[in-house]
Amino acid sequence: MKFALRRLFKSPAFALTAVITVGAAIGANALIFSVVNGVILKPLPYATPDRLVGAWLVAPGVMQGPLQQSAGTYFMFREEGVFDDIGLWSMGSVTVTGRGEPEQVEILNVTDGTLPILGVRPALGRGFTAEDTTPAGPDVVMLSHRYWQRAFGGNPSAVGQSVTINGRAREIAGVLPEDFRFVRGNAAILMPLRFNRADTQAFGFNYQAIARLKDGGSIDQANADVARLLPSLTQRFKMPPGFTQKMFEDTRMASLVRPLDVDVVGDIGSMLWILLGTVGLVLLVACANVANLFLVRAEARQQELAVRLALGAEARQVAWQLMSESLLVAVLGAFLGISLAYAGIQLLLYLQPAQLPRLDEITLDPIVLLFTLGVALIAGLLFGAIPVAKYARPHMASALKDSSRGSSEGRERHRARNALVVAQVALAAVLLVASGLMVRTFLSIRDVPPGFVRPAEVLTFRVSIPQAVVADNAQTARLHEDIARKIASIGGVQSVGLSEAITMDGNSSNDPIWAEDFPSAAGQLPPIRRFKRIGEGYFETMGNPIVAGRAITWSDVHNAAPIVVISENLAREYWGDPAKAIGRRVRSTPTEPWSEIVGVAGNERQDGATKPIPAIVYWPMYSKGMRGQDTTVQRSQGYAVRSSRLQDPAFFGEVQKAVWSLNPNLPLARPRSLEQIYNESMAQTSFVLVILGIAASVTLLLGLVGIYGVIAYIVAQRRREVGIRMALGAQSDTVQRIFVARGLALTGAGLVVGLIAAAVLMRLLSSQLFGVNPFDPITYAVVVVGLGVVALLATWLPARSATRIDPMSALRAE
Repeated sequence: MKFALRRLFKSPAFALTAVITVGAAIGANALIFSVVNGVILKPLPYATPDRLVGAWLVAPGVMQGPLQQSAGTYFMFREEGVFDDIGLWSMGSVTVTGRGEPEQVEILNVTDGTLPILGVRPALGRGFTAEDTTPAGPDVVMLSHRYWQRAFGGNPSAVGQSVTINGRAREIAGVLPEDFRFVRGNAAILMPLRFNRADTQAFGFNYQAIARLKDGGSIDQANADVARLLPSLTQRFKMPPGFTQKMFEDTRMASLVRPLDVDVVGDIGSMLWILLGTVGLVLLVACANVANLFLVRAEARQQELAVRLALGAEARQVAWQLMSESLLVAVLGAFLGISLAYAGIQLLLYLQPAQLPRLDEITLDPIVLLFTLGVALIAGLLFGAIPVAKYARPHMASALKDSSRGSSEGRERHRARNALVVAQVALAAVLLVASGLMVRTFLSIRDVPPGFVRPAEVLTFRVSIPQAVVADNAQTARLHEDIARKIASIGGVQSVGLSEAITMDGNSSNDPIWAEDFPSAAGQLPPIRRFKRIGEGYFETMGNPIVAGRAITWSDVHNAAPIVVISENLAREYWGDPAKAIGRRVRSTPTEPWSEIVGVAGNERQDGATKPIPAIVYWPMYSKGMRGQDTTVQRSQGYAVRSSRLQDPAFFGEVQKAVWSLNPNLPLARPRSLEQIYNESMAQTSFVLVILGIAASVTLLLGLVGIYGVIAYIVAQRRREVGIRMALGAQSDTVQRIFVARGLALTGAGLVVGLIAAAVLMRLLSSQLFGVNPFDPITYAVVVVGLGVVALLATWLPARSATRIDPMSALRAE
């Protein structure tokens, strides 16, 4: 190894090129693997993680995808002992006052068993008890460690003090450990979920559930137990008014108990595996490139190796000498790669990408370091094996001759380098096809009307009005209108709109919808639709057109008018033409009054640009007679403010002052532009596109260098032959065609292999595509043309240098 190190120091340009090429590829693999390891492979940081599950339901009769649990199923499963224990949870936000400026913070609502299931104990104070989760229980909360540090300076005496939440004082019962991270979100305050078992209904599936399997139990057993109990749900708990047993049966409700890490990771897991495979291909290309460098180096050492053999060295000793240099380069590359991976992890921690869960678990731990070392050794063996196989036992007679003299090289000696170039071109073709398909996907997404226009001009934030601040429902709606009008009076504001969910902000509400013209069969439950409760100006501010009828006005809101606006896709589903939907009537339960459709709005891609378009019903934010209540109001509203002043640093401060001039206890939560929301919804696609683009660019560059290097080496080795040809009258273009044809032949072979491989592998990427076929002919054609042009350039440059060889100088040198 010392000898190998000395040889590398004697060729610093070669050593630096090889180490940087391998190190960059190893670093990319180490970085992505550290993400895969932290997000997917590491056990969840809770007690008995292998027994933790997410308890979901499915109801294919009325909706696609998982269905959450209800208070009824929670009591049933807990009392029947389906699990060792089960806990419910939901996210939300509250207004905290009395500690400086009012602020809205994220909260986590949990039952008494949720934290113990995870094995979490408070760092200070106590956790929630069964009494805390009853309607008559004490008003207590728990604080996250971070919020305790920020709001109370980390003072232990905070336990027992009170904090004013939504205008109501609540006692701080405990503080969570510093290292606690919940399944989702980053809640500052935990509050107990409260249920009155006597009033619990069978429906109301609004809560997510965490459970711990019984000791020795399995997921299959849990699913079987849940399926056995579900039919008895409506016998144990009463049905909502107007709902029937047949409606429940038509849902075809079933169990979906699954490992908890599925809920934690979500659908990002497949993307991470794809990215790991992508950087693995880049590593193979880098290995091929470095192998070519070592081949040229070994060829130049044939005489030296032959002399060693002639003096009694064994072939294995020569082989180890060659391999030791390769492994040394790989190990040096691993050190560089680890440094690059560490820098990449620090960048991820700084950027805090919202789509990446378990971010604090991503580290250069021993598993990642072992993986990196293993990758480096495999890479060293890969690019070292070819020179060893080819030159560890050189042909003694020919090798001991002066290699600068004699006939031109035969084709046999070029096969290894040619094969490596073909492999590089093939891998480049695969990555370019993948990158091209992602570009087409990105463009397709951008072409989809999202339900708004010019998002960079729209500021969004949430304002919640607790009952403790304004008790009366009608007055709450009035205050929301006053806030909207006050903001609209700010200079530069064009319009203001309100909705309980801004498009793509992650908030949603779903319920069945009955249409008067399409009565359901007796007792049958109609499909689930998306609900939004809005105020005046929402469609105008978002830039979503009213395609028929009119929008909801403040007059409709304050009069609690029985009207709705529906989305265009829902209107077409029932009535074909949006105009025909005007005047029709719908309702959300079989017993409430009918509401007249007064308008049809353009479609909104509420769940993201790549997700199916939901059918939406827009209700006035204040209404009467819904869900058996005298009046209801949507107290938490998302505000959309369209203005040309979003880039003005003072603008948001003016908006805050406008709100606080009406009520100083109302914080503005999560201020961000609509463009930020839109970009966040596309973050996963953008991330894949960037990684694939970088990988494809690096691979293309390495492929270009590989083709150039092989043709340049061939030109150098055939210098005497070219001199003879030109001395005998060969023209420059004839000489150029010889080498260009060689390079294009190698490129063509690589393209054939690469396109076939791409066609097979693109099936794995199909889940990441949108609006484009995995076998899109335009993408494949562009890749062929692009690689062809690059290859032509890479071969033409050394071929052109061949025409400048002086025949007399070449012959005289021989």
